[in-house]
Amino acid sequence: MTELDLDELGLRAVNSKLNGLTAETNERHWLITNPMGTHAIACGLQAPLDVQIKGHVGFYCGGMNKEAEITVHGHAGVGVGENMMSGLVRVKGNASQSAGATGHGGLLVIEGDASSRCGISMKGIDIVVGGSVGHMSAFMAQLGNLVICGDAGEALGDSIYEAKLFVRGSVESLGTDCIEKEMRPEHLETLADLLARAGIDADPATFRRYGSARKLYNFNVDHADSY
Repeated sequence: MTELDLDELGLRAVNSKLNGLTAETNERHWLITNPMGTHAIACGLQAPLDVQIKGHVGFYCGGMNKEAEITVHGHAGVGVGENMMSGLVRVKGNASQSAGATGHGGLLVIEGDASSRCGISMKGIDIVVGGSVGHMSAFMAQLGNLVICGDAGEALGDSIYEAKLFVRGSVESLGTDCIEKEMRPEHLETLADLLARAGIDADPATFRRYGSARKLYNFNVDHADSY
């Protein structure tokens, strides 16, 4: 494993080194030390790298990730894993607002809690939160799965499209057009796979599923107050 001391090298040099690696590289294992809450660490990676970050990170860590597996051994600021395409971003601690925002693919694991708007406008990413999430999580979530092993704050899934939400704890309130749905065998299978990939020991049968009532897809004067 090659060490990159961010305090010594600076953010631009660290990100340039990682972004310069291709899928054919033999230099796959990297350790970033002294992150000191810096923003935009390990953004835009496009190779199957293993990147370990020892400490807390600032905004947008792991954003636009493709193929790399990034582990944050600390807490993460706003927008961790935003707009991910593939790969894995794992936060060993807690995450701030808008984790996984607009993500198209890959897996984001937050072993602690996530703040408000987790999974906002998600477009295919899978997100597993070991703890609880704040208000307006999965707002306008279009595709993918959001697994919440703790509780969900108010207005969960407001204006949701076709994303699937799984919650083991309580839900303070559901957002507009979000309803509880039947948990069918295929959902239990999907949930079991996500929990296993996230390394979280939980019984899928203890979760409830939520999704779109599909009343806002086309304008209907009877639902005008909900738009």
